[in-house]
Amino acid sequence: MLKKILTAQVAVLMALPAFASELVVYSSRADELLKPIVQAYQTKTGTKVTLVNDKDGPLMAKIKAEGKNTKGDVLITVDGGNLWKASQMGLLRSINSTTLKNNIPSHLRAANNQWFGLSVRARTIFYNAKTVNPSQLSTYADLANEKWKGRLCLRTSNNVYNQSLVATMIANHGQATTERVVKGWVNNLATTPFSNDTALLEAINAGRCDVGIANTYYYGRLINKTPAVANNVKVFFADQGGKGTHVNVSGAGVLKHSKNPAEAQKFIEWLSSAEAQKLYADRNFEYPANARVSATPLVSRWGSFKQDFINVAVAGQNQQKAIMLMKKAGYN
Repeated sequence: MLKKILTAQVAVLMALPAFASELVVYSSRADELLKPIVQAYQTKTGTKVTLVNDKDGPLMAKIKAEGKNTKGDVLITVDGGNLWKASQMGLLRSINSTTLKNNIPSHLRAANNQWFGLSVRARTIFYNAKTVNPSQLSTYADLANEKWKGRLCLRTSNNVYNQSLVATMIANHGQATTERVVKGWVNNLATTPFSNDTALLEAINAGRCDVGIANTYYYGRLINKTPAVANNVKVFFADQGGKGTHVNVSGAGVLKHSKNPAEAQKFIEWLSSAEAQKLYADRNFEYPANARVSATPLVSRWGSFKQDFINVAVAGQNQQKAIMLMKKAGYN
């Protein structure tokens, strides 16, 4: 009897999938976005990937506290500001990868090779097509013009996306000019700032405001769910006659104390490949960071645009300046 039980147990163990290697990925990205991508990698390579999810701040604090005892191998997070901060906190290691350097443009990765952008979102202007002619639109700075008084919607200033936009404006235009612009934004607000981009876009659709600033992938999600919104709300790529539209990234790096750094590097390299980039773009309406990969048809219909090619790390380098400036300008 005992022999039969042991034989059965061995059979069960043999039936379980054997993984060639294992990775633990700490991520602030939504599970529903990453799980299919992780599953594709597991199937392709035989490497087991375990996701550990949390918000950016708590996740980086966890990695810092764990130190050498961390079980994590890879950090995936959003915004150049957060990636820069992770690097400054000593959470990441430099990796020398020809694959990543070939796949990811220099302005979308760290100069010290500690993190690499994997998907791109433009933070740009959206408008109500019933009340605004696109010929009236031009730059982020122009939204401070009095013609937009009582017509502008913004997301709250405590969000890293707006902090990164203002941080980049400081780098491009200087502190004084950026402060005047942000004060003008505040003076032109149609209502108190929104807690998220989706609510802002819905407000434009409802006619509560005529113009606003949001990330393109939120627009993609909204019109994919409610196509009629696209009749009222349109995208306008800002600053095409100047520096170009502000872009930011989601990205990844290998943790400093990873127990499996070689496999972690392979995983990030695969995330930069055409196969994975297509999965990213298709599921979340983002632009691929790999320029050889096309955006989804829905995103492509918005048209091509000139990006601001300043390195996205400036979002982190100027983050505290941006926060102080926004506070001084009365932007809540």
